[in-house]
Amino acid sequence: MLTVIPIPAFEDNYIWLMHNGREAVAVDAGDAEPLLDYLASHNLHLIAVLDTHHHGDHTGGNTDLLRHLPGLAIYGSRRIATVNHSVGAGATIVFPTLPLSLEVLGVPGHTADHLAYYGANCLFCGDALFTCGCGKLFEGTPQQAYTSLQKFAALPDGAMVYPAHEYTLENIRFAKLVEPENAALLEREVRDRALRERNLPTLPASLALEKRTNPFLRCQESIVIEAASRFAGRCLDDPVSVFAAVREWRNTF
Repeated sequence: MLTVIPIPAFEDNYIWLMHNGREAVAVDAGDAEPLLDYLASHNLHLIAVLDTHHHGDHTGGNTDLLRHLPGLAIYGSRRIATVNHSVGAGATIVFPTLPLSLEVLGVPGHTADHLAYYGANCLFCGDALFTCGCGKLFEGTPQQAYTSLQKFAALPDGAMVYPAHEYTLENIRFAKLVEPENAALLEREVRDRALRERNLPTLPASLALEKRTNPFLRCQESIVIEAASRFAGRCLDDPVSVFAAVREWRNTF
């Protein structure tokens, strides 16, 4: 049976670790130390790392991991110097001994090289999608980011979303400006705030919940269109322009 656990890193990052009690695969190992500590204390053998994009808080631990674990497979964009198994959209990564098969999704927006990994009902989406939010567009366009989010939206509602940061409560604060009367959003705030008060992660979350509460996945909803239009000061009539306005609103929040 595959287990997925979050390993906290830095102030608000999570390194996701999938394991079967013997072997493990990590996602976005920004810091090697907490990951190596967890592996040692649980007697797990790390067989691979999956990088979603090139930012240092997602890849910074790779060099130390390679030093401690020679031959470790690191998957990701060829843009990342420490990647030794470059992959791109449409690829499939198989780990027979876990067993685990992951589809690689190309999801540019936050960065040009951003990848996500989907399999075993899990979506590891880095900074392309957050719980109740999405990443800033450092290198991509609103069209690219919107298209990437639509790839996520097309996955089964039961898929569990595993972003790389604990941003949920702050994202909910913004989402309430967009949809102040969204009952599912208000219920989510109560539940997630209670989790954080107990120092528990708000992640993962189901894709179904994201579709009900995440404004960036709701750009075709009339209330989101109206809110984005008010912010933009003009009538917005297509989901990409709605997304762009909501993203700019979030940037200034």
